[in-house]
Amino acid sequence: MAILKFRIYWEDDDSVYRDLAIRHGQTFFELHLAILKCFEFDNKHSATFYRSNDKWQRGKEITLEKYDKTYRAEPLYMKECTIGSEVRDPNQKFIYVYDFHKNWTFLVELIHIDRDGDEEKTYPACVRSEGIGPSQYGTKGLINEKLAEIEEKYDLNTSVMGDGFSEEGEADQEGDLEADTEGASQDEI
Repeated sequence: MAILKFRIYWEDDDSVYRDLAIRHGQTFFELHLAILKCFEFDNKHSATFYRSNDKWQRGKEITLEKYDKTYRAEPLYMKECTIGSEVRDPNQKFIYVYDFHKNWTFLVELIHIDRDGDEEKTYPACVRSEGIGPSQYGTKGLINEKLAEIEEKYDLNTSVMGDGFSEEGEADQEGDLEADTEGASQDEI
């Protein structure tokens, strides 16, 4: 059974992507759920795929359900449509849109076909994760906390000396004061 490996880019930043491996006989619904899981999104909103060309133009729609909108052609349904049936070439592309109000858009590109997949492995599987993904409902708390820790730890505030380092031979003023007062009696200070 062939395994298809897709690279899913976040449209706003192509350095943020996830690689997903999925069997060619699995459905777009399974791919939809796997993308949400890889990017840590919930499954509460509407979604659709579009078959695409090399210029990322939207073609045939593969939708979660029929929505209240006008379709140029009758859409396919994620739960009924297998991925292998929509792959037309070895560099096949799809556009995935999630939550039509927020319009999260991901570019899905076929990057590898493995004719002999690992039968013991569970698919779909996220096999690579690059970059910090977008937060579905605002800023991820972990990012802000980690950034604050890094700023605090390394004193990234550059207002004192352009890059945070003192010039050679200069000593920290507090360090000088402590060194001068070490060993001196209280009266001498």
